[in-house]
Amino acid sequence: MTQGFAFGGDEGPNAFDAGVRYRSGLQNYLIDTGDEVILVDTGLPAGTPEESPDETTMIYTGHDVLPYMEALAALGYAPKQVSKILLTHKHADHSGELGSFPNAEVWVNEHELAAEELAGLANLKAISFTDGSYKNFPESQKVADGIWFIRAEGHTKGNSIVVVEDAEEGLFYMIHGDVTYTDEALYANKLSVVYEDKAAARATLDRIREFIGANATVYLSTHTPLGPENLAAKYVVDLENPPETIPVGELTFKTRTGKYVCSVCGYVYDPSVGDESQGIPAGTPFEALPDDWHCPRCKQPKEKFNAA
Repeated sequence: MTQGFAFGGDEGPNAFDAGVRYRSGLQNYLIDTGDEVILVDTGLPAGTPEESPDETTMIYTGHDVLPYMEALAALGYAPKQVSKILLTHKHADHSGELGSFPNAEVWVNEHELAAEELAGLANLKAISFTDGSYKNFPESQKVADGIWFIRAEGHTKGNSIVVVEDAEEGLFYMIHGDVTYTDEALYANKLSVVYEDKAAARATLDRIREFIGANATVYLSTHTPLGPENLAAKYVVDLENPPETIPVGELTFKTRTGKYVCSVCGYVYDPSVGDESQGIPAGTPFEALPDDWHCPRCKQPKEKFNAA
């Protein structure tokens, strides 16, 4: 991902060096308490085309390794074992496979219950965060012993985070969705360019940094390999001593399909279908869309789309 994308929420992306890039990816998390299996987000829906980046791409989630459901099976879990899913926010790269878990109760911030991405799901549980404060966060809901679902809005108006306590080691595992897209932004105290409520996003990031300063926190991100790397190493954030950035590998290119994927919500523009909601007939290539065309789902402009 570009530094402008990851850091440009306040100053704008053009205030940053277009040549600076950070590693990016896509992964979600599973909590096995011994009594129940809990998921935090469920990745992209099956069939989402892989993106094909170029020098202008703001964020690229990497080559597909496994579709979400195959990755779950590779870990040795079946959908019927999952009892709860904690949704950090509505975007399709976090909510894509919610419908694949018939026995799971999906916890979702009350403000996102009507989101288009969640339409038709019958197992949603609207969370109003009625269990009071958790540390320095004013509103929380207890999920199970040592697991907390916390209101942390800004990236979307219904954004939430999850904190899992490890009492034996004194660690706090924070699964935050997209509060930051890369850990470098956490250390630099920078907002990304993707938010629905900028003031709330700033308040959330400030509160997270305050929490990290007071608690031994392992920071688990969705869109950087640092997420699973931090988890494996039990790496505790020290905001005063950021680790050295690992260089990005060489970008590779593949034959493009003509489809384009919204880098924010995962909506796929298919030229063979067009976009009836904005009067775009079938057969219209992405390049021919009017300048004011936007994502039908999350309203982001054309430049937030990546070729697939």
